[in-house]
Amino acid sequence: MALQDVCKWQAPDTPGLSSHLSPAGGWAVPRGCDPPTFLQTHGPRLAHGTTTLAFRFRHGVIAAADTRSSCGNYVACPASRKVIPVHQHLLGTTSGTSADCATWYRVLQRELRLRALREGQLPSVASAAKLLSTMMSRYRGLDLCVATALCGWDRSGPALFYVYSDGTRLQGDIFSVGSGSPYAYGVLDRGYSYDMTTQEAYALARCAVAHATHRDAYSGGSVDLFHVRESGWEYVSRNDAWVLYSELQKLPEPEKQEEEAGQTPSESVSPHRADEGGELSAGLVPGDSGLPAETETP
Repeated sequence: MALQDVCKWQAPDTPGLSSHLSPAGGWAVPRGCDPPTFLQTHGPRLAHGTTTLAFRFRHGVIAAADTRSSCGNYVACPASRKVIPVHQHLLGTTSGTSADCATWYRVLQRELRLRALREGQLPSVASAAKLLSTMMSRYRGLDLCVATALCGWDRSGPALFYVYSDGTRLQGDIFSVGSGSPYAYGVLDRGYSYDMTTQEAYALARCAVAHATHRDAYSGGSVDLFHVRESGWEYVSRNDAWVLYSELQKLPEPEKQEEEAGQTPSESVSPHRADEGGELSAGLVPGDSGLPAETETP
C-alpha cells in the first residue's frame, strides 16, 4: 500500500462476474429453464458398464470383478477396486455409479458397526442385505444406481445375496452384475458345481471375468479375485485380463478332448483296474456306450 501511495497508483475498477454466468460448480442452462428438468431431458447420457460376479460353493464364497471404470467411451480409471470389504466376514461387489456404491457401502459399514456394538455380535449376511435394501428403497426413483452382491460367512455358513437400489433383495448361489454379465453367466452356467475344489473355483471365476472383458467394451483392465472363508475374507490375486484370456485360448477345449478320446482305438488305451488304484481313461466306465465298439474279424 505504501508503494501505491508513493506512485499515486490506483487500481482500476474491476467489474464483478456477469450475472448470466452459472455459479461455481453449476451447469449453464438456457434462461427460463429449470436446471434439474433441463439436464434430465437434454443432459449427457454417459454409458457405464462393468463385470462383477459372485458364487457360493462348499468352501466359501468367491467374488471377482474387472477393474475398468468407464464413462461412455472414456476410461476414467483402469485399476479401480470394485469389491469393497464391509467387515472381516463380509464384502460386496459394486456395479452402477461409483460414487453411489462407495457412499452406500460406507453407510452400511457404519450401521453394521453400530448394530454390532449394541447387540454384541455381527449381524448375519441376510440381515445386512435386508438393511441395505431397506435404506436404499427410500430413494427409489431418484436416479440412484447401486447393484451389489453381498458375500459373507455367518453362523449358517457361506451366504450370498443380491441387492439393487430399488429395494430388490435375492438369495442365490450365482450372481453376475454389469454389462458383461451375460458373457460371465455363459461360463458360470457351464462350469459351476457346488462341490468344486478351491482351485477350480478360482479358475472358473478368472475364466468368466476374462471372457466377459474380451466381449464387453466397457469391461477390462485386470481381474480381482476374493475368497470369503470361515476365518474371513482373503484377497487372492489381481491378474491382467488380456493375459488371462490369451492363456485360456491356448488351452484345449473340453469337447475336443472328448472327441479325441472317443476316436482313439480301444486297443491303444492301456486298461486301469480299479483294484490297482487306477482310474479309467477319459472318465469312461466298463460297459459305457461311449466306448468304441469292437469290430468282428471275418
